[in-house]
Amino acid sequence: MNDVITPEKQEILDKLKAFYPMLEPTLMREIANNSLMREFGTGEILMKPGQFFKSTMLITKGRVKVYKEGDQGSEFFMYYLEPGNACALSMICAARQEQSELLAKTIEPTEVILVPIAIMDNLMANYRTWYYFVLESYRNRFEELLNLIDHTVFKGLDERLEFYLKKQRDAFKSDELKITHEEIANDLGTSRVVISRLLKSMEQAGKLKLNRNAIDLKNMSV
Repeated sequence: MNDVITPEKQEILDKLKAFYPMLEPTLMREIANNSLMREFGTGEILMKPGQFFKSTMLITKGRVKVYKEGDQGSEFFMYYLEPGNACALSMICAARQEQSELLAKTIEPTEVILVPIAIMDNLMANYRTWYYFVLESYRNRFEELLNLIDHTVFKGLDERLEFYLKKQRDAFKSDELKITHEEIANDLGTSRVVISRLLKSMEQAGKLKLNRNAIDLKNMSV
């Protein structure tokens, strides 16, 4: 392994220390020596269905929205990736040389560390903290998906909408969501008219307030 730390590698090392402190120092150094830092603008595609992975992503800035794409091009929102998160799907697919089944798109300027699949086997075999980090990342995404399935299959659309809004509030850490009715409808796989009607009903019940280009969730329970 090349032990010379260039300014670019030092930046990656600093980002790992800030956002992935659970990784052991020697592992951070190996990742820094073998990885690249990339920046993406808002609305860029990071992965798409049918893609083979050359690297896995560690998020250090911004936010990435992960979707399941339908047969006719529709998009169903699944979860966010934020700083300190890793793309569990890219880890698993890269290790097994499988294609992606999901679409990931940046929703704000985003920065990632790209860890090449060529070193993945070595990291899994030689670094216990990486092994546990991969398992924990996969477990977290699996739990999110189970929660999503529960609300999608067993709840009505009004309960799904409330669950969705609370997740958005948690993700953006704000009671005011700057999100359109159309975007909510796309994420939930329904129509804008239906979402607008449900939001109006929730406003009448005192759960939220509809403002111009924003939704105020101050009155919505946790």
